[in-house]
Amino acid sequence: MVTIRDVAKHAGVSVATVSRVLNSTGYVREDTREKVMQAITLLNYSPNEVARSLYKRESRLIGLLLPDITNPFFPQLARGIEDEVHSQGFRLLFGNSDEDLKKEAAYLHTFTQNHVVGMITARTISDDETYKRLGFPVVFLDRTSPQYPSVYADGREGGRIAAQEIIKRGSKQITLLKGPPNVKPAQERFQGALETLSGANVDFQVMNTTSFSFHEAKKWAKELFEKHANTDGVIASNDIVAAAILREALQLGKSIPDELQIVGFDDIPQSELLFPALSTIRQPAYEMGKEAAKLLLKYIKKEIVQNKHIELPVTFIERNTTRKVD
Repeated sequence: MVTIRDVAKHAGVSVATVSRVLNSTGYVREDTREKVMQAITLLNYSPNEVARSLYKRESRLIGLLLPDITNPFFPQLARGIEDEVHSQGFRLLFGNSDEDLKKEAAYLHTFTQNHVVGMITARTISDDETYKRLGFPVVFLDRTSPQYPSVYADGREGGRIAAQEIIKRGSKQITLLKGPPNVKPAQERFQGALETLSGANVDFQVMNTTSFSFHEAKKWAKELFEKHANTDGVIASNDIVAAAILREALQLGKSIPDELQIVGFDDIPQSELLFPALSTIRQPAYEMGKEAAKLLLKYIKKEIVQNKHIELPVTFIERNTTRKVD
């Protein structure tokens, strides 16, 4: 591993001179600076970000905590965040909590130990006091909080739209899947769909689920058709669950969308690649990530924040798991 001493030796200067070049502090002659930069390039030297932070008393690290990176929705969020913070000269320190409280707490400790200057989280921990003790600004993403800055999509409206669209297309025996109880956006989209279904001239039933994993979703898909064989419309809690239901329905020989309609939620990239392609409610994940990063950077730079709660709109994406209407 190349060290700062290796760079100094190759350039024929002191370690202090290399440090001044890296941190843009103090005077360094232009020809000396050029020799140092050439040595850095030739040796492919990458300065330790934490060490630089301690030296300059200024970190450029931002913590990002997501619940499940295997869910394609969250990499879209992460990409939006990364693009924005990178453009501002910051770097991400990433953690994947797996919806595990101990693992989440461990990552919070890691972020603190590495001197992050801020954090974006799709949190599992419901104790706001945990975040108050961190000592740096926190922005919630795909989560809501009355106390903390947050960026999220209008889940309740998304649930309403999903129910309206499947009713409009003729489903009369609808199964509504209720997402994990500890994930507030899932409950908001469920409540929106429930409100619409309750006021419509349709029969519907609710199925409880406990996670968004595809492995678990396969079991719920089997259970759905065993318990509610007459279902002609499904409002899924997210696109992963919708994909599992679509797979099970096709294996049972159901005609999609003539016999069964399915509406997902999120519009992950894979939804368009399914056959038939999945009709779904789109959350603007990439845009949500960028907005969360912009909001956090304002707090880090101590700029004026006029709106600390940012709600982005959702839209219905019509594909081939729902019937066409005029």
